[in-house]
Amino acid sequence: MNPHPAIRTEAFVRYKFMNSLFFGLSVGAVFVLYTPLSPAVFSAGGVGLAFATLAVATQYSRILTPAWFFRSSLAVELVTLSGVAAVLLFPVDTPLALFVYIGYQVTFALGSYLVRCETLLMGSVEQLRKLDVAKQAGYLLGMAGAWAAYSCLEQVADVTDRTEQVVSLHALLVVVEALVVLTLWQAFNRQLLQSDGAELTSQRAA
Repeated sequence: MNPHPAIRTEAFVRYKFMNSLFFGLSVGAVFVLYTPLSPAVFSAGGVGLAFATLAVATQYSRILTPAWFFRSSLAVELVTLSGVAAVLLFPVDTPLALFVYIGYQVTFALGSYLVRCETLLMGSVEQLRKLDVAKQAGYLLGMAGAWAAYSCLEQVADVTDRTEQVVSLHALLVVVEALVVLTLWQAFNRQLLQSDGAELTSQRAA
């Protein structure tokens, strides 16, 4: 099966690499940012996430299309970018932590849907292999980069407070996330995004 014509496969693989690079860089930071939140918030957030994911799943017959996939992916990246920028603009306190947490919950609610669309759009096992390799490479590089950044901040810049370290890392994260948005924009042929969504499901059935 060939990839859907609305997707530029090599550019999409680059996008997923950058997306995973960002995730690897940021994965440790959220534990510091979430410190002001009470355990009850995480419990309520988990319930909300489950219902939101269920609601998205009930709409698969309508939203499993390239156009919806692009819009949803762009929304996820813009929400992420707003959260990263907020860390640089506002003090790390309960309102910021709640804003970042809600933003991530929104992105997680769309996670299963986005993976389903990736599988349908990429079409072949070989393309999926390239995609998953790029994801893992980006994630590993991101985690290594985060370790190096935190070590440099502590040992070279003498920044020992963990909140200050996380905020400092967000100067890099905002640049990386902006590049993620750019690579996402380049990964789609937007003139073809309005193709009939039935083509995706028929590709999968074949």
